[in-house]
Amino acid sequence: MVDTLDIPEGVRLGNENLILVTAPAADKLCALIQREQKGEYLRVKITGGGCNGLSYKMKFVNDTKRGDILVRSSGAKVLVDTKSALYLRGTHLDYSDQMVAGGFKFTNPNAKSSCSCGESFSI
Repeated sequence: MVDTLDIPEGVRLGNENLILVTAPAADKLCALIQREQKGEYLRVKITGGGCNGLSYKMKFVNDTKRGDILVRSSGAKVLVDTKSALYLRGTHLDYSDQMVAGGFKFTNPNAKSSCSCGESFSI
């Protein structure tokens, strides 16, 4: 059961139907949060740009914004703004430490096409 007192004012609680963080991705995020000391939340945002029209942006933040959606998944705390949520619904965030094609990877069921680097997509 999620304690609603833990939810910052003006922030809605979402669930893993919006974005699911796999265990390997959550482990890496926790390690990066500890190392970087830039914030306790991962903000995932969709912006225009990239080679396929839309691109994923991730950064660590300390503060929430009014209207954010907070998703707790595999121990990670992810913030998504309402506009980005439209493009992210059903997305999985995974991580691989492989030398080739390693790093964070988004699997987005809404994307009709994506570039080879996996950082941009189109709907």
